[in-house]
Formats: sequence, C-alpha cells, structure tokens
Amino acid sequence: MQPSTPPFDERLTAPRSWWLIAFLIGVACALMLLPLGTLPLLAGLVGGTALASLAVSSYGSARIRVVAGALVAGDARIPVSALGTAEALDAEEARAWRSYKADTRAFMLLRSYIPTAVRVEVTDPQDPTPYVYLSTREPQALVAALTAVRA
Repeated sequence: MQPSTPPFDERLTAPRSWWLIAFLIGVACALMLLPLGTLPLLAGLVGGTALASLAVSSYGSARIRVVAGALVAGDARIPVSALGTAEALDAEEARAWRSYKADTRAFMLLRSYIPTAVRVEVTDPQDPTPYVYLSTREPQALVAALTAVRA
C-alpha cells in the first residue's frame, strides 16, 4: 500500500432511486408551470430537476476516510489515538445502535439506506462523546483500516 493512498475511503452516495425521484420533482415543477406556457414549463423542468439533484448530491457526498492517522467522517476529524475498539455492526445490530441503544452524546454519521455500520469507542477523557457511529457499506474494511493505522 502506498503512503499517499488512504487505507479506507468511502463515499456514502444516495441510492439510484433518489435520482429518479429528483427527476420526478422536476417533472412536477414543470407541470405546475404548464398553464404559463412552454418556456416556463421547460424552466420548471430544468430548475426543479437541478435543485432536487443538488439536494440528493449534497446528502450523498458524505465521506468516511482513514488517512494520516485520523478518522475523517463527514466534517469530523478524529485522531486514531483518541479512538478505542471498532466494532462492525450487521444490519440488525446497526438498527439497534441508531435507535434504542443510541446515546445522544454520540457522533453519528447516519444514512438510513445503508444497513450496516461501524461503532468506534472514543477514549479521549477530554471528549464527552462516548462513541462514533458510522453507516458504511464495508464495515469489515473500515475496522481493518482503523486497526492497521493504530498498529
């Protein structure tokens, strides 16, 4: 593995069906402007689709990376030295940790359309965050990357 290549890098992209919904929002905007003529109809189609696509794109732009001795998840950058054990969660256990087992002080990067996750303990005594919960399609790879960087 090259030093410039991060051991783990994942973008939590939105599902394909969300892009279809974005287009359908554009169609709905176009239909609302239909009584005003062809040009407003086209403007509604293009503008509505563009705005809905921008929303889907921004929501799906969250990244999880393990790079330069840190876990970067969304806007958070946590040094690996401040992290404890990482636990890969299957779909059922992940659902439990994002619902009834959840701690309100935890940092959570949730994506409901991703069924699996990783839970990493935060061991820094100065940080009140008990753990980090990260939705990921590759929980075993993320745990392995955190373990490799810590070693």
